[in-house]
Amino acid sequence: MRKILSVADIVTESENRHCTISEIVIEREQKLHEAGRKEIWDRMAGLWEIMKQSMVTAERNPARSLSGLVGEENKLLVEYMKTKGTLAGEGTVQAAARAMGVAALNASMGKIVACPTAGSCGIVPAVLLTTAEKTGAGKEKIIAALFTAAGIGMVIDENASTSGAEGGCQVECGAASCMAAAAAVELAGGAPAQAAHAGAIALKSVIGLVCDPVAGLVEVPCVKRNAIGAGNALLAADMALAGIKSIIPLDEVIGAAAQVGRIMPDSLKETAEGGLAATPIAREIARRLGVTK
Repeated sequence: MRKILSVADIVTESENRHCTISEIVIEREQKLHEAGRKEIWDRMAGLWEIMKQSMVTAERNPARSLSGLVGEENKLLVEYMKTKGTLAGEGTVQAAARAMGVAALNASMGKIVACPTAGSCGIVPAVLLTTAEKTGAGKEKIIAALFTAAGIGMVIDENASTSGAEGGCQVECGAASCMAAAAAVELAGGAPAQAAHAGAIALKSVIGLVCDPVAGLVEVPCVKRNAIGAGNALLAADMALAGIKSIIPLDEVIGAAAQVGRIMPDSLKETAEGGLAATPIAREIARRLGVTK
């Protein structure tokens, strides 16, 4: 059983069989791991429970990172939404708050699911929960959508990378946003091709995004990039559901991200030597925290 190598393969198979992307991914996971459907499903259900609990924990007790650089941004955003309304819309702002909350929980050494990485852990759960609330989708559909996200993530990992140290933040928060957009489309009842278009729109919008953690910590700008990644995913999903298509197919967008990652200098790939990490304030923070470069 070969690995999932292209989104086009998945979409074509799902269209030919008149089923969802998640169904194709579940069946391939069964064959890949030589496991029964219930075992595969229960494993994903367990991951969703951790994701849900992470969001609940972050909302009830907003975390502060060990360095103190980030924390409680999610609380501030929710309070703003409740008292002053929003410019971006409640769903987008709610998802952004949830994404930041989970990312900050990660920075405080709380329990999260790396999806696809710890640095991008808030995007997929935030988008799926917010989409489910909007559409009325239940737990079963959310878990199925997670398989769709996983399938897209497998293709990205196979053909590009999901490591910021290898490809920059475009393949961390960018990949998570792509995965979330595709999964949100399925959760909202969209077609497999629309899910692929959503993923392409989300990912190509952040191609070239560097990985530049201040003081080498997964905090600044990572936590806020989770919020932007969630908003990017929701807007991409809306565009695809409206019938807007990506001229460049998702597989080619992934290939472009891989190529950009290869030519991106090491100073912009998680080394904390370039980008925001090289600004005067960032260097002062690094000195204060005892981190020298």
